[in-house]
Amino acid sequence: MQQDAPKVRLFVDAPLGDGAAVALERAQAHYLFTVMRLGQGDAVALFNGRDGEWRAVATEAGRKGGALRCAALLRPQAEGPDLDLIFAPIKKARTDFIAEKACEMGARRLIPCLTRFTNAERVNVERLRAHAVEAAEQCEILSVPQVLAPAPLAALLDAWEAGRRLMVCDEARDAPPAMDALRAAGREAGSGPGPWAVLIGPEGGFAPEERARLSEAPFVTRVSLGPRVLRADTAAVAALALWQAALGDWRA
Repeated sequence: MQQDAPKVRLFVDAPLGDGAAVALERAQAHYLFTVMRLGQGDAVALFNGRDGEWRAVATEAGRKGGALRCAALLRPQAEGPDLDLIFAPIKKARTDFIAEKACEMGARRLIPCLTRFTNAERVNVERLRAHAVEAAEQCEILSVPQVLAPAPLAALLDAWEAGRRLMVCDEARDAPPAMDALRAAGREAGSGPGPWAVLIGPEGGFAPEERARLSEAPFVTRVSLGPRVLRADTAAVAALALWQAALGDWRA
């Protein structure tokens, strides 16, 4: 980030532009003016996932509300790779961890997936989005991933988007190493990786019929994440890191 950029960043839904006024919600005002102890005239970095990042100045500062005005563009909007994370929900705190880290790792959409062995079918989408927003604010990211409602694996596969590849993290011993498989897929794709998704299954593994359908799907690339069995939240971070290193924006 530029040296003159404010240290405090805030995600907002309002349009941003030169001179644009942004009204603060009560929780946002409390965070800026009570928790961070900012006041009228202090600067904040704003982003909304569409209009880049802007330096804004507090024009009104109160405990229950406030307002900011955009003063200068800090960074234009930039889009990362078109990468989805599909994951079977687990315990609440560890699902929150997945949402935070997937945002940090550059996922564009988060899709909770219900499988036969999923052990936590209730998912609070708004809670996951809040964790993703907080991660984006802290990590200087310009976009917040979209969090979709939970859907059965079969329904996701039935409605699969044409042209999107799916990296399936498979515990089977015959699955090739992730980096080898992804690099091979990249060579086949030619210029640019195109849209992808990463699928992390439940901690009980995929059911036989789920594994069979995934193995038969022409858009699937099966990969191994190494010699150790990883917990689901660890596997999500490892898989996204490997994809970014092989095909994404980690490449030199």
